[in-house]
Amino acid sequence: MKPPQKDAYTLILEAIDMGIYKPGDRLVESDLAERFGVSRTPIREALQRLETQSLLMRDGRSLIVSSLDHNQLAELYVVRAELEALAAELAARHATDEEVRVLRDMVEDDHQLLGDPAAMARANRRFHKQVHLASHNRFLVQQLDLVHRSMALMATTSLAAVGRDRDALKEHDAIVSAIEARDAQAAGEALKAHISKAFVTRLKLDSGEVDTLI
Repeated sequence: MKPPQKDAYTLILEAIDMGIYKPGDRLVESDLAERFGVSRTPIREALQRLETQSLLMRDGRSLIVSSLDHNQLAELYVVRAELEALAAELAARHATDEEVRVLRDMVEDDHQLLGDPAAMARANRRFHKQVHLASHNRFLVQQLDLVHRSMALMATTSLAAVGRDRDALKEHDAIVSAIEARDAQAAGEALKAHISKAFVTRLKLDSGEVDTLI
């Protein structure tokens, strides 16, 4: 059985998330239609939707991938830290044993990806998404999906900073340990600390203070 075909919106969003299209890049209907093998009408509708969500912006008559200024970045991390912490707290209370096992396996498996920022970034998204789902709160998951869409507007992942990938895995381990212990407060605090450290790394990257792997 074939997996369901992705729509134009999802294809473009994933391309932005994967860094194929970076902040400032111009998106052209005909080019996108050719790349993804779809007609221009769904591409046009997808671009309009992405513009409404502020993931794209107008530059004259063209649409370009939006970028985040310093204040927007800070605002995004504040919201993300609070919502992610709540997700971890709820996961500690409501996650099934199987969901907790999956989180633990993710942490163990991701050690194989150290030194590969792109692979680590994908694994990081999977890990956080699994925490969101383990919260068993559909409204929280929806809000976190919106936050993570905006995270795609960052030109590079904080996991590209030298040493950050190893530290992030240790932080993931602490989050999972708290969830395994069913300690909601510790899980929330661990995840909030994880986001805070990621934000610090992001600021250092943007200032050129730290070296990167890419």
